[in-house]
Amino acid sequence: MKTLVLDAFSGISGDMFLGAMFDLGLERDEFEKQLSKLKVAGYRITVQRTARSSITGTDFDVVLEGNAPKDQGFSEHEHHHHGRNFMMIRHLISKSDLKETIKKRSIDMFEQIARAEAKVHGKELADIHFHEVGALDSIVDIVGAAIAVEMLHIDRCVINNLADGVGTIKIAHGIVPVPVPAVLQMQLNTAIPIQKRFDVHTELITPTGMALVKCLGNEFNSSTATGVLENTGYGFGKRDTGSLNALRASLYNSKLSQQEIAKTDDHVLCLETNLDDATGQQLAAAIKGALELGAKDAWAEPIIMKKGRPAINYVY
Repeated sequence: MKTLVLDAFSGISGDMFLGAMFDLGLERDEFEKQLSKLKVAGYRITVQRTARSSITGTDFDVVLEGNAPKDQGFSEHEHHHHGRNFMMIRHLISKSDLKETIKKRSIDMFEQIARAEAKVHGKELADIHFHEVGALDSIVDIVGAAIAVEMLHIDRCVINNLADGVGTIKIAHGIVPVPVPAVLQMQLNTAIPIQKRFDVHTELITPTGMALVKCLGNEFNSSTATGVLENTGYGFGKRDTGSLNALRASLYNSKLSQQEIAKTDDHVLCLETNLDDATGQQLAAAIKGALELGAKDAWAEPIIMKKGRPAINYVY
């Protein structure tokens, strides 16, 4: 069983999560092949190894056509023809050629965000439309996260030290407090703990990040990850927080600690002991008995022990 441990001391977002997964060894070509099964265009991904605070990690980003701005949240009463609501996104994912487990996990995460936004803004689920480019950015992050979990064969996820900043942040619909309302809404009626970073005056947990936490997290603030530490990596965030803005991921494999190594070469085990005060008849019987039980050979040699005592070294 593989356990993913996320140290979210600087929060979590979709790009931080995917950066950490690539730093763990997620294979880019296969990832893009899986992502192409959605059959959507208008974006490209960048995966760059870099260093922050003298720590090497991975910066993941979704670059939209024409460098269009990314998701600024939902829009009420969408007027653009290409705007997508949750039902459209669910249909897009459902009809794709992705594995069923990836589809389900992706839809669950999108639904968490859509329901939280609907509740916060007093709208019906069908009235929550994502800006077209924003939906595309979110689709890549969320579906990409589900693909990464599948590709890395992750069975369980532990999230430690989940933290958010304080103060306020400006979004498409004005200035809102941190944690942003959608994140707080997703925390309701859960055992998900969020620590406050009073040294950081901005958002650290995005709605996408909180959906990842809610849908992937099995345990929180736990030290029960067992097995061999297979790899560790860092996914960097985009905000300047005044300190290391990264998500650390560690992958444990319990099967590696229980490996059975098959050997095809012949191996011979040699056992020996020193016998004091044994007669020749007893030694002859011991040698005969060892050979009858399957020993390859057995013998006895005279030796001198401490204080000059004569003895026999018995080997089989």
